[in-house]
Amino acid sequence: MAKIEGIFEMVRRITQPVSVGDVVVGGNAPISVQSMTKTDTRDIKATVNQIKQLEEAGCEIVRCAVPDLESAVALKSIKTQSTIPVIADIHFHHELALESLRSGVDCLRLNPGNIRDKGKVKLIVKEAKERQVPIRIGVNFGSLPPVDGIGKTGGVSRHTDGVNLLEKGSSVKGTYSAVDHMIATGLWEIGILESLDFDLIKISLKAFDIETTVASYRGMAELVPYPLHLGITEAGTAESGSIRSAIGLGILLYEGIGDTIRVSLSDEPVKEVDTGFEILKAMELRKESPILVACPSCGRADVDVRKLANEVDDLLKKIKTPIKVAVMGCEVNGPGEAKDADVGIAAGSGRAVIFRKGKKSKIVDEKDMLKTLMDEIHKVEKELADPN
Repeated sequence: MAKIEGIFEMVRRITQPVSVGDVVVGGNAPISVQSMTKTDTRDIKATVNQIKQLEEAGCEIVRCAVPDLESAVALKSIKTQSTIPVIADIHFHHELALESLRSGVDCLRLNPGNIRDKGKVKLIVKEAKERQVPIRIGVNFGSLPPVDGIGKTGGVSRHTDGVNLLEKGSSVKGTYSAVDHMIATGLWEIGILESLDFDLIKISLKAFDIETTVASYRGMAELVPYPLHLGITEAGTAESGSIRSAIGLGILLYEGIGDTIRVSLSDEPVKEVDTGFEILKAMELRKESPILVACPSCGRADVDVRKLANEVDDLLKKIKTPIKVAVMGCEVNGPGEAKDADVGIAAGSGRAVIFRKGKKSKIVDEKDMLKTLMDEIHKVEKELADPN
């Protein structure tokens, strides 16, 4: 376990690291943020364009769906045009995994139990091991094997498999819950790979239900040394999904659990990346970019605080320096509430006061406030880059 310096005094669980391309996942490596393309992978141009947008947003790992052989072949061209590691998302068909590996992907998202033929899994493992490509096992509540059917194949209807009848959330002593079933499924999948002498493993245990997800990760964290990929599956729209993900992931991260995250949203993938970094920044687990402090506005404000805060937020996306910027709607609470910020602005009555560490730096006309604020931010950037 390693102590994480920050506001929460967290102790991070140290896992066995794996390399996804040039990104280390686990160990003492920073918690990475990843996303998934939402294009047809066979459309190379559209997929590459979306990856470029993700790269610009700071995404560190990207996953692409591979539903057919054409998609697996397309990954070769996609991989050569991506500056971040590419993961192939495979289900059921071992030949898609093999072709994706030949295309040069950096990781597979694959459940060996879904292949249903150990000989075929052995072929995948052999190729992955030779290329030092990790495999991420993804246990999802929506695709669990039947109750009492882990390891069995065929003859069971998803409508009568008993999974949805399991108690969700933390296990009640003496009962077999959804959490128990998720952990048991994960251990079975891990066991298949370990039996083939393969340990370049990551694992996720996702559900829509927060308590089930949290309890599953907690349980697995005590049982295996492998890095954990955190996520709340099918979390929802940008607003509701971000809140649900922030709560679920925040609990786990606070407990020191988690090595890489994906915020799954019914929205553009860039939104997933932005939200992921905001979660990590809020917990002081990543500090490579600015933090914006903004007042909610009230009847005292005679400037459009929402508009100003959003304009500043957009401009800060281009900055990679870890500075804190405050946007306040008046001079009453502005200096006090923004005193911990490196730079702040309090606007009203046709003028704006620029603050540095809570002290007035200059007063400017409202029409010049945004430019002046950004000029001051750039000054702080230079000072931090060269403290002498």
